[in-house]
Amino acid sequence: MRLIFAGTPEFAATALQALILAGHEIALVLTQPDRPAGRGMLLKPSAVKSLALQYGLIVAQPPSLKDPEVHAALRALDVDLMVVAAYGLILPQSILDLPRQGCLNVHASLLPRWRGAAPIQRAILAGDAETGITIMQMDAGLDTGEMLLRRALPIAPIDTAQTLHDKLAGLGGVTIVEALHLLSLNQLSSQIQDDAQATYAAKITKEEARIEWHRSAPEIERAIRAYNPVPGAFTRRMDETLKLWSAQITSGQGEPGTVLTADKTGIIVACGSAALRVIELQRAGGKRLSTAQFLAGVIISPGERWS
Repeated sequence: MRLIFAGTPEFAATALQALILAGHEIALVLTQPDRPAGRGMLLKPSAVKSLALQYGLIVAQPPSLKDPEVHAALRALDVDLMVVAAYGLILPQSILDLPRQGCLNVHASLLPRWRGAAPIQRAILAGDAETGITIMQMDAGLDTGEMLLRRALPIAPIDTAQTLHDKLAGLGGVTIVEALHLLSLNQLSSQIQDDAQATYAAKITKEEARIEWHRSAPEIERAIRAYNPVPGAFTRRMDETLKLWSAQITSGQGEPGTVLTADKTGIIVACGSAALRVIELQRAGGKRLSTAQFLAGVIISPGERWS
């Protein structure tokens, strides 16, 4: 098929590569403008742009899709379909209507659960047993279009947002290729989403990642995994911020946020119910360290409070 591909981060780049390797003609790649990144704040291309240039594809980076000139340029490409994966810009109806077979979205959840910007993190936070990929016919709503293909994936008890992202990215590439194959055979059927079953995956904020120790140990453990690697779950210890990267649920009780024990096997902190054994953490400006490494340079005393 002759396609336009629209996407920006690594998740989208995986889907783009799968389409390229499957032999689809990519007439144009749309991605967000280069952004400042790193300590030097130099402009950095998106993962999708970097991959597209490796394959010699034409790349466009309009700041908006509302410009009539952008519409005219896309219309002139005369494509069968647009595939969208984590693009980051809203597609107006005029763009959705341009390709002969419309626009398909690669979404990282089993819709209608977790519509919105952060489906991977929200699934972990909620303690969902599974998630997956939904290929959806895009409409003007927020992830509300008809579902064309769904593929499920279990969420492992140790999955972080990063590991689950990587699994879903691979599954997304496989699923969009499968969907286009079925579409070419006229074997792809649509299913209307049940709005009554919909949940919303709001964008993750930095402040949201602050640990609330009055919550249960399972909730906090899931939060630590859901915010790994970005923005990183954190707590305050006296006058400094600590990021917590890995923890295990354990027995213990006390005032929430109170350190119960601290040794090389972990720092046990009381929660609203049960406790957490922190096994990897980081000081501001420092490196991620195991508890044993961390305690070699910092004294943590039982009875101190984290907040």
